[in-house]
Amino acid sequence: MVRFDPGEKANPKNWSVAYRWYITAAGSLLVLNSTFASSAPSGIVAEMTEYFGFGKEVATLTVSLFVAGYCVGPLLWGPLSESFGRRPIFLVAFLGYIGFQVGCALSKNVASILVFRFLGGTFASCPLTNAGALLADIWDADRRGIAMALFALAPFAGPATAPMIAGYIAVSGTSWRWLYWVLCIFASVCGLVVLFTIPETYTPILLVKKAHILRKETGDDRYWAPLERRSKTAKTVFQDVIAKPFTILFMEPMLAAITVYMSFVYGCLYLLFVAYPIVFQQGHGFNAGAGGLMFLALLIGGVLATTTYITMFDPRYKRKVAKHAPNGVPPEARLEMTLLVAPLFAISFFWFGWTSYPNVHWASPMCAGGLLGFAVLGIFVSLFNYIVDTYLFAAASALAANTVCRSIFGAVFPLFGRQMYEALNPRWASTLLGCVALIMVPIPIVLIKYGPSLRAKSKFSPVK
Repeated sequence: MVRFDPGEKANPKNWSVAYRWYITAAGSLLVLNSTFASSAPSGIVAEMTEYFGFGKEVATLTVSLFVAGYCVGPLLWGPLSESFGRRPIFLVAFLGYIGFQVGCALSKNVASILVFRFLGGTFASCPLTNAGALLADIWDADRRGIAMALFALAPFAGPATAPMIAGYIAVSGTSWRWLYWVLCIFASVCGLVVLFTIPETYTPILLVKKAHILRKETGDDRYWAPLERRSKTAKTVFQDVIAKPFTILFMEPMLAAITVYMSFVYGCLYLLFVAYPIVFQQGHGFNAGAGGLMFLALLIGGVLATTTYITMFDPRYKRKVAKHAPNGVPPEARLEMTLLVAPLFAISFFWFGWTSYPNVHWASPMCAGGLLGFAVLGIFVSLFNYIVDTYLFAAASALAANTVCRSIFGAVFPLFGRQMYEALNPRWASTLLGCVALIMVPIPIVLIKYGPSLRAKSKFSPVK
């Protein structure tokens, strides 16, 4: 059986630090591209409504259906990458994604724009699962924390910046179609980055290549890689590609609890794309461009959370690495930041809601959004790291299951969010969300206490 030798350069974990940081940045760019496209139409709703003649609910579908595509794509992209490698799946997904952005830009009727948005989201979802797994391929646990902190900012920065850019496209008098051409150009650049600069990083695939080279050079057919011995029957392919993410989700209480929490947080993030226009555009009279600027506080909060993780929590983790050496650090050590930010997530909704009156200065609800951004990013970076540390080689499938469920919430929340904020008003609607967030605060505490015993019983976690 072929393995990597100690220090072998073919092992992605032995590549130069600078090159691995480049791959981390490139993977984050792919995720930024995907999530940027998800919320972008929220800034051109009025222009699209005028052209297509649809109502507010159908306009919301241009965001929701793209996120709904995230529910379908990860079922394929994550497990397929564990059978065929990260690089070919990235290339196939981006080729389809670019094509559907062209379809959106040229759409002439409601059906075409909605179908192309859904299909675009399906193909754009590839980086959401595979980029995180790519980081697991190239980083050891002691350095993966910083990489995942920077990576976690990408799926957050995209939705936070897109409404601002789209809003100014709208107020500039430019055709709404230009937004989709911008998305097409952005996706094309990312596709070229993959094609020319991102190599294969998945260790089982690289070992297959090593085994093939050894057989050819030595003439000895006894060399083999574990992935070559995996059964390729229709049943096993179905189990690996379609069933594996759900099998992990339903058999792993740890992953299920994390997924419920992250799904609620993710849904609340996308709900803001209907809540912010009600508070800032209807309540304070902002235009689409100025209303989009309010999302900037979310991004600033996310950057501060990333900085906090890198400067405070990652050094604590590295001290634990030294303490536990030569054994690994328990994954529960990744949950420390969640203990801090989980209550802040609930507080941010109470703050946002009860300062959303039109006679209260707009800076207060905007700053509440900054706290919300800090909390969301802190939750995501902690739990992303926890999933990767817990499931390692099965991380892509675990992240795929997590992404599917998060995306269901992200697609559904905007659909009822507008009615909820209009019927209850922003004060009570936000209070309701804050109360649900409070109920979920104990989840990381429970995982810290019972995680080791649950991992000991797990069939998918190699970390015991």
